[in-house]
Amino acid sequence: MESNTFLDFEKPIAELEGKIKELRHLTDDSDDNIASEVTRLEAKVDTALHQVYDKLTPWQKMQVARHPDRPHFLDYVSGLIDEFTPLHGDRAFGDDKALIGGLGRFRGTPVMVIGHEKGTGTAGRVEHNFGMAHPEGYRKAVRLMELAARFNVPILTFVDTPGAHPGVEAEERGQSEAIARSIECCLKVKVPFVVSIVGEGGSGGAMAIAAGNKVLMLEHSVYSVISPEGCASILWRDAARARDAAEALKLTAQDLLGYKVIDRIVEEPLGGAHRDPEIAMSSLGDAIAETLKDLNDLTPQQLAAQRRDKFLDMGRPGVQ
Repeated sequence: MESNTFLDFEKPIAELEGKIKELRHLTDDSDDNIASEVTRLEAKVDTALHQVYDKLTPWQKMQVARHPDRPHFLDYVSGLIDEFTPLHGDRAFGDDKALIGGLGRFRGTPVMVIGHEKGTGTAGRVEHNFGMAHPEGYRKAVRLMELAARFNVPILTFVDTPGAHPGVEAEERGQSEAIARSIECCLKVKVPFVVSIVGEGGSGGAMAIAAGNKVLMLEHSVYSVISPEGCASILWRDAARARDAAEALKLTAQDLLGYKVIDRIVEEPLGGAHRDPEIAMSSLGDAIAETLKDLNDLTPQQLAAQRRDKFLDMGRPGVQ
């Protein structure tokens, strides 16, 4: 599958795919010469994708994670969850469209599904606030996690946010308290809890729904305490040094698996999830199913204890 949007470092791929489109418009597939040339160019595209994606820098991975064609939360819900019923509101202020959740069935198993939605197109991104949740979004997440625990339903979360909404109105409504309560709830619930980082995992806005028993991460996703731009602005007072910050932050899936911050990397299609969303979603679905199967052997008390110990042990000297 071809993407409609190419990143800066994908220029050679864009040129090859442009030639393929031109040739296909020239004549039909019955022309053996044209068909042969198209096949040759497609092989070159495949080779170029391998050359580029096998050695992505952290900054390039950040760009892939932010790709506008990358599947979002509602795409994963559509592809993986049957009978999805969204549940709205925090029962205190309102409903936040940047953080969506509800009940559904994952391969026959009832689950509570919660995730950040960035939106598609200009209107959609504005409607969903680019995936940056307000306090009411995190309070809704707490409500849904507690509901899942009450009915003994596993929780699946999908993380894809640059961070929580940074506006004054969010602070006025208790942003930091809402994030803290959400993390606390993640750690307390006594049901299987699987986290999937599918795009950007930014700051506390991501962590608020990411303190699960197992954290899965798509191959070209990123997960960090701050965005590279924000980090560069603080350290060097120059957002243009975001590339340097991305290197220093160790935000790639490969780095984080080595530090045991995440538990598993889920391979993406060649060229990223945006080039073949169906394969990406199927691979992630298989990984979630395997992880849930392993967690089903634990008692409610063991689930909560495993999750607590997992996060308390991070960064402790000598803990593997």
